Amino acid sequence: MDKNKQILLAKRPEGMPDQATFQMTEKEITQPENGEILIRTLYVSVDPYMRGRMIDAPSYVAPYKLNEVIGGGAIGEVITSESSSFNEGDIVIGGFGWQTYYTAKEDEVRKIDKEIAPISTHLGILGMTGLTAYFGLLEIGKPKEGETVVISGAAGAVGSVVGQIAKVKGAKVVGIAGTDEKIKYLKEELHFDEAINYKTTENMEKALAEACPNGVDVYFDNVGGEISDAVFTLLNKFARVSVCGAISSYNLETKDIGPRVQSLLIKKSALMQGFTVGDFKDRFNEGTVALAKWLQEGKLTYEETIKEGFENIPDAFLDLFKGNNIGKLLVKVAEPSKE
Repeated sequence: MDKNKQILLAKRPEGMPDQATFQMTEKEITQPENGEILIRTLYVSVDPYMRGRMIDAPSYVAPYKLNEVIGGGAIGEVITSESSSFNEGDIVIGGFGWQTYYTAKEDEVRKIDKEIAPISTHLGILGMTGLTAYFGLLEIGKPKEGETVVISGAAGAVGSVVGQIAKVKGAKVVGIAGTDEKIKYLKEELHFDEAINYKTTENMEKALAEACPNGVDVYFDNVGGEISDAVFTLLNKFARVSVCGAISSYNLETKDIGPRVQSLLIKKSALMQGFTVGDFKDRFNEGTVALAKWLQEGKLTYEETIKEGFENIPDAFLDLFKGNNIGKLLVKVAEPSKE
């Protein structure tokens, strides 16, 4: 009989994680009891926020425990049900993370609609990354028609959706990414107005000034660091900065010290607000409905980078910090047995 393969946090990384950060193990599959279901994992999500959870420090979500399964978004198929709420063959989503099987209580997961879009989208554009883009841009950035929106990490899972929503709202959209392939994707596939390859650009302030002749009204920040320092110099009066991530600093072994922003925010009467998608958890259904509608209308599109094989999850996670993905990065673990 199959075993439950699991990936555990073996040690807390200092600087960039590596293969030694993780440990593969196998356990017996726990059979479900009354009110429980047994799930076979189909897709696993890898996300930058997981790096923060590997540190034993207070944050908006509890740190991972050593020698325990790394939790995170996952989609699976119900293969045994002892719950009246689920049937065998149902596709469900939850936070059961990096393991091939999971026995869940019926309130730990929710059923997803296989008819709206491919099931993998519920970990991406119709899942937490899409919702992060939706609420972070519309509730904090509040783009108006004709304004200029700049996005760092623009070809990633969140940034690519942010730019498309900004276009729906009639804004001029400028994306920042790290390869020519990504720049081509942003301009030709997502129809961004301008895109800048920060790795081949010698002077980011100059490049941004040329791309944003009317300044920057909204900045959706996924990376922090020197890229954000350059964007800040172009903020307009009453600009809004939505701080979603700071991936440039996640693996630093020293403090991330940069220019101070207080004087700039005062001079520009600008708003800078950090957030996590959980701040809007009571409105997730609203966001999902809106994203699904735009997707069905052809106003949104998406790209997925999918690695195959459970054993490749750590490699996929490390790829996040190398910029090797376009759109949402997922690992496919298994095929559904029922279509």
